[in-house]
Amino acid sequence: MNPALTNIPLFPLSGHVLPGGTMRLRIFEPRYLRMVREVCAQGDEGRIGMCMFNEHGSVEENTHIYPLATLARVIDFEHRDDGLLGITVEGVEACKINQISVDEDGLRRGQVELAHNWQPTALAEQYQHLAERLCQVYHEYPELGSCPTEDRLRCARWVCQRWLELLPLTADVKQELLNQPSCEPALDYLSGLIQESEN
Repeated sequence: MNPALTNIPLFPLSGHVLPGGTMRLRIFEPRYLRMVREVCAQGDEGRIGMCMFNEHGSVEENTHIYPLATLARVIDFEHRDDGLLGITVEGVEACKINQISVDEDGLRRGQVELAHNWQPTALAEQYQHLAERLCQVYHEYPELGSCPTEDRLRCARWVCQRWLELLPLTADVKQELLNQPSCEPALDYLSGLIQESEN
């Protein structure tokens, strides 16, 4: 096992970031402030395991963290007017958490392996409406960032991951879709949701 993947600090959230996406966070708990300091001290190699929170799981048994997660790096930070630390993380790689340990202050750490479930493929014609609607969402909500480039909008995996971040789907649904060997089932699912919302 790659030693860099044996001691990843874990950050369970109800919001989700996947590879290629970014997320802004407000950090205030001491254990997570320590996590940010530790990861930033590692430079470009520092990673946080951004995890999906399982509301039906047990904190005591660490089943409140779903196994599929995203290794993310801190790309920006600021000291906010409200006294909290603001950071921006970028999803780098998908991973699977195999084992969880707990520090004295409650910070979880994971032994993880990289998950290469979805290969990059071109977005099929039948799903072009997903890319077009996604571009509209970015125009309507500039806080999401600049409008995606054409090469990103042509990538089925990238388009699929952004919709999975944006839509209020339950974590168990996202886990099931992300567990598939390709993004095709997720594209079918998302396509049906978007078309239904537009009717």
